[in-house]
Amino acid sequence: MSREGVLPIAPATFYDHLSKRADPSRLSDRARRDEALKPEIERVFEENLSVYGVRKVWHQMRRGGFDIARCTVARLMKDIRIEGVVRGKKPKTTIPDKALPCPLDKVNRQFHAPAPNVLWVSNFTYVATLQGFVYVAFVIDVFVRRIIGWRVSRTATAGFVLDALEQAIHQRRPAQWVA
Repeated sequence: MSREGVLPIAPATFYDHLSKRADPSRLSDRARRDEALKPEIERVFEENLSVYGVRKVWHQMRRGGFDIARCTVARLMKDIRIEGVVRGKKPKTTIPDKALPCPLDKVNRQFHAPAPNVLWVSNFTYVATLQGFVYVAFVIDVFVRRIIGWRVSRTATAGFVLDALEQAIHQRRPAQWVA
């Protein structure tokens, strides 16, 4: 097998990277500062039971005498793959019944239609608000790729999904459904 084309970068870039790895003094000022700050960020994170998020790590670093931006702390925490604990529980939107078979994909992931009102798809999701979670159901006409029916509800019931479908039917009035 040929080694050509293995790396999709210029050879000069590759050799520059190797030289910087061998001689850290060739790194940019930002890269050198990042390497110095990463252990400090990890130390602050671990000293606080590995629960602090970006904001609290940033405040602790500032109290410790480090002149560092919040976005820098966020970037470095992402680089070293640490994140704070998130409070609260995620909403449970579905409770699958293991006894029932999974529904089939009726369109085989082919979301293309030759004309309007030939293929509609539907989905529902939830949105966090200050008042709690709100559930949103929508129906999309695949041909025009637009939402043609939607509903919002404070409870995740089948009724509001069917209401979105009824709105789509009423708005589009497909020929085969008109009485």
